[in-house]
Amino acid sequence: MLRALVAGLVLVAGLALPMVAPQSAQAVPPGTYAYVANFNDDTVSVIDTATNAVVVTVPVGDAPWEVAVSPGGTRAYVTNRADATVSVINTATDTVVATVPVGLEPLGVAVSPDGTRAYVTNYGADTVSVINTNTNTVVATVPVGDAPIGVAVSPSGTRAYVTNSDADTVSVINTATNTVVATVPVGDAPQGVAVSRGGTRAYVVNADADTVSVIDTATNTVVATVPVGDAPREVAVSPDGTRAYVTNANADTVSVINTATNTVVATVPVGDLPFGVATGVVPRPAPALRLVKLTAGGPFTRGGQGTYTLTVTDTGDLPTDGSTVTVADTLPTGLTPVSFSGTGWTCTLTPLSCTRSDILAPGASYPPLTLTVQIARDTPRRVTNTATVTGGGAVGTSIATATTTIDRKQQHKPPHHDRPGHGKPGHGEPGHDRPNHSHRPGPR
Repeated sequence: MLRALVAGLVLVAGLALPMVAPQSAQAVPPGTYAYVANFNDDTVSVIDTATNAVVVTVPVGDAPWEVAVSPGGTRAYVTNRADATVSVINTATDTVVATVPVGLEPLGVAVSPDGTRAYVTNYGADTVSVINTNTNTVVATVPVGDAPIGVAVSPSGTRAYVTNSDADTVSVINTATNTVVATVPVGDAPQGVAVSRGGTRAYVVNADADTVSVIDTATNTVVATVPVGDAPREVAVSPDGTRAYVTNANADTVSVINTATNTVVATVPVGDLPFGVATGVVPRPAPALRLVKLTAGGPFTRGGQGTYTLTVTDTGDLPTDGSTVTVADTLPTGLTPVSFSGTGWTCTLTPLSCTRSDILAPGASYPPLTLTVQIARDTPRRVTNTATVTGGGAVGTSIATATTTIDRKQQHKPPHHDRPGHGKPGHGEPGHDRPNHSHRPGPR
């Protein structure tokens, strides 16, 4: 039987704890998928939840353990225990687009609600690596307790929770007070846990009992015990809440539970020793426009002029569709536009905006825009300029801001006749304006 790494897990009310350079066989159409990390195969099985069949197998790193899907469904993050990395999968193409080095023996992984950070527990290093998902780099390493395994992020994104061990129980924590408000007995060697989207049910995998305990979160009691496969490891609930997916490590399968009846309705063969599982909705591929706004050309000074640069990049999976891309700028009080231009752009000062319709490829940027502004003499000390980009087939609006400190107008050196000492006795006499006239050579 699979060795249990911990005797119990912590359940944070309303959250799901412990629980992604090779090419895949194919991409998948938009839809809901379950991603399963196969520890011995070094792969991730992608299950189409509509058919409960594996549609793609993605090669990842050495000994993949856990997987988490970003809130937007565009990326899946897989911890590779043996090579201390995280594989980042583009779910639209089912290819690994980045491999991020983290700490020793990474196990758990969770993504923040806004998708900007991924948190990875390093079991062998007693740390959590924080990954910037825009750059796929580790931006912080946080010391935690001994042998961390599971991790979850609060819905507000302000807290991350890391699991340690109990004894065949689930502890329910009130996140407002960070106190244990209930302890729920479950099965033998509880491992993975997931909470339904509505927060009414928690599903706990009991590794040595081959069952899943279903907890009513209103009463903190077990209302059902569902038999699954051999040595279950992790569980994930589908986005619509109708199914729970359980990895059975020793059976090389995934049990699909109907959450309305608490019965197994399908068993899906996957790879060797499946551990982690996550579900997500893969969106239709689309361009994604990102706007960066920077201050350029030196400091901003009252009474003078200042310059901003604005750059639009396609960070999505498809090129723009040829429809109009619009960059609009809203200047703060004290700044008025002087000029707005860029190669290939059509710009106006009223409204302050620029447009173009040529196609922008994924990863490429349009020529930058240059915005010159006049700075009033009574402009506030700090100003924030906001710009947006829309169109091109991209979904939503990208917002960019630039906060600038305004310097006071530099004081010019006063004219010669305004200098102190002008008009004093001796001023204008021969030798007065000569260098060092007060210390000329000769007898004193």
